[in-house]
Amino acid sequence: MPHWNALKWHLRYLKFSANHGLIFTKCTEGVKLSGYVDSNYANDKDNRKSTTSYVFTLCGSCISWKSQLQPIVALSTTKAEYVAATEAFKEAIWLSRLVAEIGFLKQDVTVFSDSQSAIQLCKNPVFHDRTKHIDVRFHFIRDVLDAGKVKLCKIPSEFNPADMGTKCLSAEKLLSCKRILNLDCG
Repeated sequence: MPHWNALKWHLRYLKFSANHGLIFTKCTEGVKLSGYVDSNYANDKDNRKSTTSYVFTLCGSCISWKSQLQPIVALSTTKAEYVAATEAFKEAIWLSRLVAEIGFLKQDVTVFSDSQSAIQLCKNPVFHDRTKHIDVRFHFIRDVLDAGKVKLCKIPSEFNPADMGTKCLSAEKLLSCKRILNLDCG
């Protein structure tokens, strides 16, 4: 019986999402790779892990996205956002190399975050008592910023489409995120 229920769920999903899709348009202002990152602190009720979400667009069209639990239990919202930004930077580097290899990328990659505290932690290489517990592997982001391979900028939360991967949204916010990512709703 569980398989039958799963099949019915999938069929309902396909029926109601048939008119949704990705839209790819011609670049008019040069090839621009942008990313959006967010996290939701300790939202998993079972193990208190945070959720990382990021979305990348190329010329305004969505090309890569991810939403998953973080591998660690973050001790603060800042740490959860910092870990999420590190994961997004790894994806940004991979995507920029892929697009550059094809010969399209001419501009720097920009990742947008709505967490001012995580941005400050990324840009300030000084270790503080409040951050000394953060694993060394997550400080990779500082080297990437210093090398200038990826930029990290602040974006207001209401304009961050990565929110779709971290929490339930109102219908208006969901439509706003879909517009930002150039997703078609039929």
